Amino acid sequence: MTAAKLLASAAMSAGKNFQAFPEYGPERRGAPVQAFTRIDDDPIRIFSAVNEPDIVVVLDSTLIGKVPLASGLSENGILLANFDGSPDELRSKVGLEGGKVYAVNATSIAVETMGKAITNTPMVGALVRVSGVLSIDQVIDEVRAMFGDKLKASLVEANVSALRRAYEEVTGE
Repeated sequence: MTAAKLLASAAMSAGKNFQAFPEYGPERRGAPVQAFTRIDDDPIRIFSAVNEPDIVVVLDSTLIGKVPLASGLSENGILLANFDGSPDELRSKVGLEGGKVYAVNATSIAVETMGKAITNTPMVGALVRVSGVLSIDQVIDEVRAMFGDKLKASLVEANVSALRRAYEEVTGE
């Protein structure tokens, strides 16, 4: 949800229309959660879960191969996952035939830059790169604004570093 909020907040700062909301079920604490974000230049007039996404972002690599991650993804859609293998390996594990597949080892980036395996910020950096929906500078500004009052300056800059690294290191086929 943090990644969805960060993206929506950056979209708002960029003058775009947006929605960001989670979908929680009756699952136990720590169970997978879906969050949806819509961003558009035009007003968004639909208020429901996203059943046919243009982009699916997977933060938790343990879900790969176990959950139908690409369900409903359009034929020209994008699958972006926190994955330590190649995009070809990811495509095979997910069983996706069409679309574009991108991988980035967000866990490793997070541990190396922030000291914890918190993948939200690096995954947003990778998403900005593959989608082009916002600029990296817009999102960096939003990270500083959103986290500036909540975290020590060194942690804010660690998040910025993680964001930039994932932006640069994401690979696609």
